[in-house]
Amino acid sequence: MNKTPELSSTHLDALREISNIGMGNAITSLAQMLNRRINMSVPLATFLPFEETVQLIGGAEEQVSCVSVSLSGDVPGTVMFFFNSQSTFRLVDLLMGLDLGTTTELDEMGESAVKEVGNVLTGSFIGAIYSLTSLSIKSAVPMFAYDMLGAILTSLVVASGRAEEQVLVLETKLFQEQAEANINGHFFMLTEPGSIQNLFDALGIAMS
Repeated sequence: MNKTPELSSTHLDALREISNIGMGNAITSLAQMLNRRINMSVPLATFLPFEETVQLIGGAEEQVSCVSVSLSGDVPGTVMFFFNSQSTFRLVDLLMGLDLGTTTELDEMGESAVKEVGNVLTGSFIGAIYSLTSLSIKSAVPMFAYDMLGAILTSLVVASGRAEEQVLVLETKLFQEQAEANINGHFFMLTEPGSIQNLFDALGIAMS
């Protein structure tokens, strides 16, 4: 993997702006989908070494649901949205109008519901990047997987080929009335060499 130059506070501010726009888009879409008010925050927006992203979610053996989208154009790479198993089940309960704790495994209907939310979230953040940069970004058909985190990341990295050493990470939190029902997710953007340079160039921010 290629090393990404160290980021300044200006770079991180730009990432937070992307995350705030993406969050706003996602809240609007999810509220319409669920016909209820949605509260959401992005407590983390940064670049991390690939190895650290695995630990951020819970380790290579953590069972997760993942919606991934391959990107081409000015910022080639792959974007992924992950929910660990606990948040996946909570999300199904929320989407299906079930009592918290009802869902304990992912069936076909639950998978479809989680995939739809993942599509909304990945699309919202991709749209935020486009709205700030006007870069040409083409999205492939979203893919869904429910497996161990390590297995999913390995297959995605192999499929994407060369990638930057650093991964763009946005942590999201969906708040519900009950704190114990909150849903945590992670947006990863794994880019090909040069893509991050293109992104910040379009934002008018030089990289060292």
